[in-house]
Amino acid sequence: MFPNRVVLFFVLFFSLNSFLTAQNADFVRNSLLQKSRQATKYFREQDFEKSLLLSREVLKKALLMNDSILIAASYNTIGSNYNEFSEFDKSIEYYKKALFYANKTTNDSLKFKANNNLGNLYCFEKGQYELGVKHYKKAIFHSQNISNHTYTLLTSLNLTWAYFDNSNFEEGLLFLNYCNANFKQYGNDALSVVYQMINGMYSSHIGNYKKARVFFEKAISLGYEFNELNDVSYAHNEFSKMLFRMGNYKEAYIHLNKFNEIKDKIYNEDKLFKASIAGLNLELDEYKRELTKIELIKEAQNQNLRKSKIIVILFVIVLFVLLMLIFTLIRNNSFKRKVNRELTIANNDLLLAKEKAEEASQMKSQFVSTISHELRTPLYGVIGITNMLIDEYKDLSKSQHLSSLKFSARYLLSLVNDILQINKIEENRVVLESMTFNIYDEIEMIIRSLSFLSQNNKNKVELLVDPKIPEYVIGDKLRFSQIIMNLVSNALKFTKNGVISIHVVLEKKEGKINHIGFKIKDTGVGIAAVDQDKIFDKFVQVGRNDTDYQGTGLGLSIVKRLLHLFGSEITLNSALGEGTTFSFSIPFESDLDKTNDLINNIRVDLSTSQIFKVLVVEDNRINQLVTKKIMEKNLYKCFVVDDGYEALKILETEIFDIILMDINMPLLNGFETTRLIRNKNITTPIIALTAFDKEEISEEAISAGMNDIIIKPFDQSKLFKAMSTLIYDAKNVG
Repeated sequence: MFPNRVVLFFVLFFSLNSFLTAQNADFVRNSLLQKSRQATKYFREQDFEKSLLLSREVLKKALLMNDSILIAASYNTIGSNYNEFSEFDKSIEYYKKALFYANKTTNDSLKFKANNNLGNLYCFEKGQYELGVKHYKKAIFHSQNISNHTYTLLTSLNLTWAYFDNSNFEEGLLFLNYCNANFKQYGNDALSVVYQMINGMYSSHIGNYKKARVFFEKAISLGYEFNELNDVSYAHNEFSKMLFRMGNYKEAYIHLNKFNEIKDKIYNEDKLFKASIAGLNLELDEYKRELTKIELIKEAQNQNLRKSKIIVILFVIVLFVLLMLIFTLIRNNSFKRKVNRELTIANNDLLLAKEKAEEASQMKSQFVSTISHELRTPLYGVIGITNMLIDEYKDLSKSQHLSSLKFSARYLLSLVNDILQINKIEENRVVLESMTFNIYDEIEMIIRSLSFLSQNNKNKVELLVDPKIPEYVIGDKLRFSQIIMNLVSNALKFTKNGVISIHVVLEKKEGKINHIGFKIKDTGVGIAAVDQDKIFDKFVQVGRNDTDYQGTGLGLSIVKRLLHLFGSEITLNSALGEGTTFSFSIPFESDLDKTNDLINNIRVDLSTSQIFKVLVVEDNRINQLVTKKIMEKNLYKCFVVDDGYEALKILETEIFDIILMDINMPLLNGFETTRLIRNKNITTPIIALTAFDKEEISEEAISAGMNDIIIKPFDQSKLFKAMSTLIYDAKNVG
C-alpha cells in the first residue's frame, strides 16, 4: 500500500503544481490586461507619458509570454501615442505590428482597431487615400464579425469623413446614409461631434449653408460639452472652410483661430518632451531585443560550426559522386551533340520541305484563282449570249442545241465552282452565314434548274416536305443549296427512267432550333459496298461508264465537308442495282420575330416608271455586250466605257445612279479606278462585277470604296436586288 500512496502523492503533487502554475500564469496575464486597459485610459486622458511607459511594461512581458493579444494591444496603444505626437511614420510602424500580431489571433476587436487606426493615418495624414479606404473596409468587416454596431458606426463615420475630405461625395453619401440611419441607436457622446460635422460637410457641399451652419455649430457645442477637443478642433476647421467659401471671412478667421488654439493646447511642449523620452526608452528596448536575437543566432552558428567536420566529410562524399555524375553527363552530352547535329540536319530538311509545300500550296491557290477567273469570264459571255438569243429569237427557245449549249456552260460553271469550293474548305475559309429562306422554295428552285438533266435521263423528281417545318428558317442558304444541288444532280446522273425522291421531315425541336432531316433516294445503279468507304474522297468516281457524265469527283466530298460545318454527318445506304439513299440532318433556327424583321428589311422597288442611269466599266467586248443587253432589258439606261480612265472622264460630265465596275482591266484596274472616283468626292454606289472569287477581293474592294461585289456569271435577280437597294439608300441619304 505504501508505494501506491507514494505514487498517489507524487501525482497529486505534480497535478497541484501544474494547477498552481496555470493559476499563476492566468493571474499574471489578467494583471497585464488590466495594465493594458489602464494604458489605453491614460491615452484617452491625454496623459501620453504614463500611457507609453505602461504600454512598454506590458509589451516587454507580453513578448516573453508570447501572448499575441497583449502584444497587439500594446503596439496599438503605442501607435496611438505616436499618432498624437504627429510622428506618423512611427505610428504606422507600430500599428502595422499591432495588425501583424492581431492577425495571429481570432480577436476581431483588435483587428478592427488596428485597421481603423491605419485607415485614419493613411487617409488624413499620409494622403494614401486608396490604402486608407482598404483598411477602413477591413475594419468594418471585422466589426460585423463580432456584431459590434458601434465599431461599424465609428469606421463608417471615419470613412465618410475620408471620402468627403477627398471630395468624393458620391461614395461618401452611401456611408453617411448608413450613419444617419444608425446613429440614434448605436451612437454615443464621443462620436456625436464627428457625426454632426460630416453632415455639415455634406450640406455645405450641396449648397445648403443654412443647414450646414446648424450642424457645425451643434458639433462645436457637443465637442466642448463632452470635452472632445481633438474632434471639435476639426469642426472649427471645416466650419471655417465653409465660411471662407461664403465670403464670411471675419467669422471664418475666428473659427480658424479656435482650431489653432485647441491644437496648441493639446500638444504643449512639456507633454511632447516627456513622451519623446518614453518613446526613446521604448525604442532602446526594441534594440535590446534585436541584440538578444543576434546573440542567439551566433550561438546557433557556433553549434553549427561544431558540426562542420561531419559536413566536410559528407561534402567530400557528395563531391566524389558529383564528379562521377559530371563525367557521365559529359559523355552523355557528347552523344547528345552528335544526335542533335543529325536532328538539326533532319529539321533543316523538314523546314525546307515545309517551305516548298507552303509555296506549292500558295501557287495552287493562285493557280485555282487565276484559272477560275479566266474560265468564268468567257462563261459569262457564253451564258449571256445564249440568253440573248433565246430572248430575241423566240423560235430558238425550244432548240435542243441551244438548250444543250446553255446546260453545258452552266455545268462547266458548276465544275469551276466545285474546285473553288473544295479549295476554300481545305484552307478553312468557309464561314456559315445567316439568311432567312423557305426550304420548299429553295429545293423546288434546284429541281427546276436541273430539269434539263432530269428530262435528258427521263427521270421523275418527287418532293415531300413535312408541313410541321416552319415556313421560314434561318441558316446558310447558299451552303444548303450546294448540298442539295450536288446530291440531286448526282442522283439524276446515275438514274435513268427512274424516280428521285426528296423527303424532308422535322425530326425534333429544341427551343428555337429545328432539327430537320433530309433523305435523297434514287432508283439508279447503286454503289457497291467495296466503294462506299471512299465515295466521299476527293476526285473519286466509281461505277462510271463511257456514257456517264464524268464530272470532277468533288461533289460528295464537298457535301460531306459542308455538312461538317453544319455539325452534321451524312449516311449512305446503297447496293448495286438497288439505288442509293443519302440521309443527313441540319439544325436550323426558327425565330418568328427575327424572320419578320429580316423579311421586312427586304426592300422592293415598285417605282418601275423611273429609269436609272448605269455606267458599266468593262474592257471585254463580249461582256460589255452581255451586260448592256441585261441592263437595257430591265429598263436601265446603260453607258459602257472600256477602262478606268474613260470612266473618270465621263463622270466629270455625267451623273449616274450606279456604277458596275470590272476589276481585272488594263491601264487602271477596278480598285484604283474606284479610289480615284472616291477621291473626287463622287458618292455614286459602285458594284464590283468580276469573275474573281468574292472572298479574295472583298477586303480590298471595301477599302477602295466599293459598295458590293457580284460574281460573274451572276444571278440577274440578285444583281438587280443589290442595285435597287444601293440606289434606294443613296437617294434617301442624298
